[in-house]
Amino acid sequence: MHHNSHEEIQNILENYKTVAIVGLSAKPHRASYDIANYLIRNGYKVIPVNPNYDEILGEKVYKSLSEIPDEVELVNIFRRSEDVEPVVREAIEIKAKAVWMQLGIYNDKAAELAKKAGLKVVMDSCIKIEHSML
Repeated sequence: MHHNSHEEIQNILENYKTVAIVGLSAKPHRASYDIANYLIRNGYKVIPVNPNYDEILGEKVYKSLSEIPDEVELVNIFRRSEDVEPVVREAIEIKAKAVWMQLGIYNDKAAELAKKAGLKVVMDSCIKIEHSML
């Protein structure tokens, strides 16, 4: 299991305020929606990425990370573990600073790719829980 230091997580959450959420659902009962809402309330700029929607939580939705015109600092991923690698490759391409795979999501190969490219990596961790413990 890959463990992130508390310091590294704190550093990411305090410094990276523009978060693209890949796989964000428009359904209020889904964890990704709850977490996006929480981040917005806590001062983060949330950019939804999901090919199936135009708008979520009042934010314009992009079909892919590479479509986003603004700088993205953190890429928060809600996809199955086996679908993470292309997302991480795209995060590297757009020069994101960190990738965060939500609770239950881990992909060692994708994590290695990101680290080699100089990105910080968090795996199998809930950004809402971590933020609430700051």
